[in-house]
Amino acid sequence: MTEREIWVLGATGRIGRSVAARLAEQGVDPVLVGRRRESLAALCADTAGEILVADGTEAIADAIRARRPGVVVNLVGNYGETASALVEAVLPGGHYVDLATDLNAVSDLLDRHSEAEAAGSTLVTGAGFGVLATEAVVAALCTDRSAPSHVRVDALASVAVESGVVGDAFASSIVEAITRGGRRYQNGQLVKARFGADPQKVTLPDGETVKSAGAPSAELVAAQRASGAPSVTVTSALAPTSPLASAVLPLAAALLSVPAMRRFAVRRMARASMKAAPRPRRHSWGHAVLTWPDGTTREGWLRADDGMDYTAAVVTEVALRLARGEGKPGAYTPAAAFGPDLAVAAGGTFILD
Repeated sequence: MTEREIWVLGATGRIGRSVAARLAEQGVDPVLVGRRRESLAALCADTAGEILVADGTEAIADAIRARRPGVVVNLVGNYGETASALVEAVLPGGHYVDLATDLNAVSDLLDRHSEAEAAGSTLVTGAGFGVLATEAVVAALCTDRSAPSHVRVDALASVAVESGVVGDAFASSIVEAITRGGRRYQNGQLVKARFGADPQKVTLPDGETVKSAGAPSAELVAAQRASGAPSVTVTSALAPTSPLASAVLPLAAALLSVPAMRRFAVRRMARASMKAAPRPRRHSWGHAVLTWPDGTTREGWLRADDGMDYTAAVVTEVALRLARGEGKPGAYTPAAAFGPDLAVAAGGTFILD
């Protein structure tokens, strides 16, 4: 196994390009993995990394088994399907990191903790803005305290949009969220909630405001694990907040529950064009409010800049730490793997009660 070799899968996407450049700045020449040789070659010219052309998850998994890289960074999306095959290829001894935000995908990977621990591998899932920015605040507020009775977290990303198409990964995550509906923890159990429930207008520490609503995202499981609270809710600035959306979403969920309709919706959405636009607010924010049984309440924030740039910084920091052998065997969300200060190392700033 090449202990320090880092593979970046999906290297030509927005986050992949940024991760490759950041690794190069740290003196690490990554192996850039993707489907199109020309795009990889152009990126490689800027990073001095090696390229590897592989079309599809199984082809990538075969290459991993043959070369045994030290760290595999999965940025190809559709993590509910891709993570399983790639983790199988990484074990034993190799390390893995992805950007999953889907509640099921993150939970499935975390369920492999004992397997990864026995194999001497570290698996980190949800290594992006939303999960880390909220999980880290919860972990920091819970330091040296008993478990709170209720936690609410808000993932309030502000992202500049690049011109192009939506892409398969983002389209799949949107369609899956609509289909599944919302979730929350109630009395220690994960229960259904309406997607877009609990709409609110949040006033940020810098005076700006943002609307958010309930979403079935991985921030939920990360916050519950970090706090041990029996009651946890999550909202996202990406969730729909309008009355019209609330009325339409149940019908859309029913239609998308048909597999053929779901596949059609993903294909159509993935090809939709996006126009370039600046980020809507100066900062991205992770927010948490914790309440204890005695009525004590603590509130905290994590401030970052563009949410996509911060995500790239988080992935890079995690990959470098894994390559240096700093991970502990098992399966984790990012702050569980490296502590809440990982959020600061990636460029965030805490504002805590």
